[in-house]
Amino acid sequence: MLTAEEIEHYQTHGYVVPAGFRLPLQTVQDIRAAHERLVARLPQFADYCPMVLAHDTAFLNWAREPGILDMVEQAIGPDFALWNSSFFAKPAFKGSRTPWHQDGEYWPIRPLATCTVWIACDDATPENGCLRVIRGSHRRKSLYRHNRNDGPGLALNQELDHSEYDERDAVDIVLQTGQVSLHDVYLIHGSEPNRSPNPRRGMTLRFMPTSSVFDRELADTMFREKQLGANHAERTVYLMRGRDLSGRNDFRIRR
Repeated sequence: MLTAEEIEHYQTHGYVVPAGFRLPLQTVQDIRAAHERLVARLPQFADYCPMVLAHDTAFLNWAREPGILDMVEQAIGPDFALWNSSFFAKPAFKGSRTPWHQDGEYWPIRPLATCTVWIACDDATPENGCLRVIRGSHRRKSLYRHNRNDGPGLALNQELDHSEYDERDAVDIVLQTGQVSLHDVYLIHGSEPNRSPNPRRGMTLRFMPTSSVFDRELADTMFREKQLGANHAERTVYLMRGRDLSGRNDFRIRR
């Protein structure tokens, strides 16, 4: 569980690294093995897979980890759903750069709200491209200006306008294998390429409060208009705890 100080840190700074939580090494090894099987079937996802659950629902095993769900409940309340899971794998000496952005620029959720859990499947350091955040950038609860960037070596194509942030305010989220971080949907973040001999694999879980609605028509519109790398319109949304407060979310299984 998050301590009172950690909950305050999440609310104030937009992210938190729970000091008392770490997944067992065997669990991490199981996640790595699932990713290796996925890449063996679909090598195009060797660096980044935006929607692992669309290809292998085995990843749901780790989305249901009780300790993770407890912390998510502390962050966004007792009624929430998992609407996506991604895998960011930066192989040694390469791996894409993730430009500065806000997650909400990509996501068809209204009102916009999500707590992302980032699971470190390797040690994540500045040398191998750990997550970097702009502390407190979530407080305005609005999206900053983004520009499309289709340049080479980028995991995502929506990049925050350089006038909207000061990189000198960036903080590295250094994690040991099995540790996790949580961050808010409005938090500005990104990461550098992996220039080290060590891989940097990370799995993300995207949880939204069910007071929000996963809007499939909006997902399709965003995909077409912004030329995003993935269309979320056909994602399965999984109710994880509580009930659907909005009464409008569609939890039917999709393939």
